[in-house]
Amino acid sequence: MAVDEKLQIVRHSCAHVMAEAITHLFPGTKIAIGPAIDTGFYYDFDFPKDTKFSDTDFAAVEKEMRKIISGNHDFVRKEVTKQEALELFKDEPYKLDLIEKLVDGETISTYEQDGYLDLCRGPHVANTKEINAQAFKLMKVAGAYWHGDANQPMLTRVYAACFAKPNDLKDYLKMLEEADKRDHRKLGVQLDLFHLDPEDPGQIFWHPNGWSMYVTLQDYMRKKVVQDGYVEVNTPAVMPRTLWERSGHWGHYQQNMFITESEKRMFAIKPMNCPGALEIFKSRTRSYKDLPLRMAEFGHCVRNEPSGTLHGIMRVRGFVQDDAHILCTEEQIEAEVTKFCHLLKDVYKDFGFDKNLLVKLSTMPDDHVGDEKTWQHAESALAAACKAAGMDYEIQPGEGAFYGPKLEFTLIDALGRQWQCGTIQLDYQLPSAERLNAEYIGADNQKHHPVMLHRAVLGSLERFMGILIENYAGAFPAWLHFEQAAIVPIGKDFNDYAKKVCETLVAAGIRATAYTDDDNMKNKIKTITSTHKTPYILVVGQKEMDEGTVAVRFRADSGLPQKTFKLDEFVAYVEEKVRTHYNGI
Repeated sequence: MAVDEKLQIVRHSCAHVMAEAITHLFPGTKIAIGPAIDTGFYYDFDFPKDTKFSDTDFAAVEKEMRKIISGNHDFVRKEVTKQEALELFKDEPYKLDLIEKLVDGETISTYEQDGYLDLCRGPHVANTKEINAQAFKLMKVAGAYWHGDANQPMLTRVYAACFAKPNDLKDYLKMLEEADKRDHRKLGVQLDLFHLDPEDPGQIFWHPNGWSMYVTLQDYMRKKVVQDGYVEVNTPAVMPRTLWERSGHWGHYQQNMFITESEKRMFAIKPMNCPGALEIFKSRTRSYKDLPLRMAEFGHCVRNEPSGTLHGIMRVRGFVQDDAHILCTEEQIEAEVTKFCHLLKDVYKDFGFDKNLLVKLSTMPDDHVGDEKTWQHAESALAAACKAAGMDYEIQPGEGAFYGPKLEFTLIDALGRQWQCGTIQLDYQLPSAERLNAEYIGADNQKHHPVMLHRAVLGSLERFMGILIENYAGAFPAWLHFEQAAIVPIGKDFNDYAKKVCETLVAAGIRATAYTDDDNMKNKIKTITSTHKTPYILVVGQKEMDEGTVAVRFRADSGLPQKTFKLDEFVAYVEEKVRTHYNGI
């Protein structure tokens, strides 16, 4: 058994101990579910109406948990019939709900430790002594609807971190502390990048600094895809219900769509770009000679996400994807996916995310359309493309979409956190006669339906911006930074030269600001360093003005000493960093 599997068993067992402790301390509390998660576990409770459980209760619960663990209690498994289970949990409404939904004849098991009984498939550790009493910590309290349904009761979810060793817990808590410092919502305010208005949830108001970076990121991707053989298109933000019905979104995705009406016709603001791309493909007769056709679109999408699920700019309602749709033949799938994998690796390298890239291949689910032979061909093509691109991958059996297999690409940031960003999906359904009926004339002079590849490298630009803010802690590479150079005169007598330097840099396409206000030089540099994290601070005085130079102070994380440049030399230096998308300064 792998170490992570053992740890998950420890975590799930610790969840039962927490449930026992809470029901000891808060009599009358009803228990729901308590699964292990990536960093620990949670358990959902329905507390008595007069009980307001909060993080102020954590210390007492942890103390009770350690007391239980120290008792060296066995976890005892027992299989019961459905009728026996209903009797055992007759006073636990959420357990009864679970039991009643079980299929007759399905194995039902209970686990008991120290007199605490729970309905559970397991497995669990043999004895509470296998749980390290110093390696768990209660973390937060949240609300959670039973079964995730807003029409069901709201429960109290208690989250806890749990690890095999105390040092692992300490490392995790240090990571959380660092993550809090890097929180993109805090840095977004500090760096004056954007703001979020509670009156308009899930929508971002980009300020000049943030928009400068956003446009730089978008232009970077635009150049990449054009160089890779894509054409850029743009489709309407509002499209008719009839299109969404034919695509299948009206029937399967309507709850996430913003819907409007005009002249007695129903329309939807697009939640995704793919139907529009196919409408462009269908706008004229296509030949097999036109394939593959790679259409990129920085399309603004809007999805009606529940407000409780929104998170800064990481999860929003309005966003833009670096989206593209490739229409190709069956025979072209492997080559196109390989080409995409190379593009993705090249892009991630420019952000320093190419070292520990994780790739997952999701294969045919039980609920799928199309014959198995086609699926096997598609899965083999994706696997071969990964191999050709020098990428290892992990198979996720049965996790493909109903219409085709897919590859998912997960990057790892400076704190070791994983972010699933890139994806490429094979779609046989949307171009089919049953959906949007996209066709091309083959070499046999007959009509055929193309295969559609949905792909994104960054995913949502908004979310990727959030990832970059936290990964770099606001100290962005020079090519991406909203302020690449700050010019600081040592006194007001050199303001004109500072302005002249700034004009020269701006004319060369360098984002620069001349700080010629009345504050002293020391305070200006302190503000620039702490507030903007500007890569280059150019200090100018009499010597620099006489010689046409700038004294450059590099940002501290570069480790570079101060250096004097001729002005044209500095321009060339920055231009080279920008041209190569150097992941530093």
